[in-house]
Formats: sequence, structure tokens, C-alpha cells
Amino acid sequence: MKADFEIPDNLLYSEEHEWLRRDDGNPDEGTVGITDFAQDGVGDVVYLELPSEGDSVTAGEACGEIESAKTVSDLYAPVDGEVIAVNGDLEDQPELVNDSPYGDGWMIRVRMADASQLDDLLDAAAYRTLIEEH
Repeated sequence: MKADFEIPDNLLYSEEHEWLRRDDGNPDEGTVGITDFAQDGVGDVVYLELPSEGDSVTAGEACGEIESAKTVSDLYAPVDGEVIAVNGDLEDQPELVNDSPYGDGWMIRVRMADASQLDDLLDAAAYRTLIEEH
């Protein structure tokens, strides 16, 4: 594993390399993006196809695409829910995913259908172990 991958302790992670940050004001809502490890793997992001506001997403299923100079990868939903916001800045600035995967490069906000699904996600320590195996 490259030692300098950023893995914030306050996030939850999927095995497909998405992260979820719970909203402090509303614990049934969360922000989703791809991890530093994932953005490094796909390379320079040139285009994103994200779900629309109001769309339903299902945990573990593809809900969008990330296109780079090297590859096209699926974006997987970490939980079931409804998309309540999409990061419109990514339409004109897809490179934000590479530059700031945990900040300005967030992708969607979701209202979770079942917050108990968060128990199926990895904490930072478990995610570090997962990517060390790659």
C-alpha cells in the first residue's frame, strides 16, 4: 500500500472504495464519494455520470460511472436510499474527485432508507487493512 493514502477516521467505507460521512444535523443523511485509494486507481477523472436528485440507490449496486483517461468504473451506493443532492461542480470540474476526494470532490448526498446498513460498512482501520491487501 502506498503510505500516503488519506483515510479519514470519521468516515465509513465500502469494500468497493466508496466513503460515507453521516450528516451531523440529520443522522439519516450522508454524503458519498470515492476514496483517495480509488481516485488514485482510476487516474485523472474526466467525466462523471451520477444519479439524479430523487433517484433511489441500492447498497452494493452501481448508481453511476466514473470515467478517466485509463478506464470507466462504476460508482456503487454504500447504502439504500434516495439521492437528495448531486455535486453539480463535478460537471465542469471532474478533477475535484482527484484533487479533493473527501472534500469538494464529494458526489452525492443520500437520505438512508435503513441506517442499520451502516453496520455493514468498514471503519477506517478495517478499510486500511482492506487496501493493504491490494
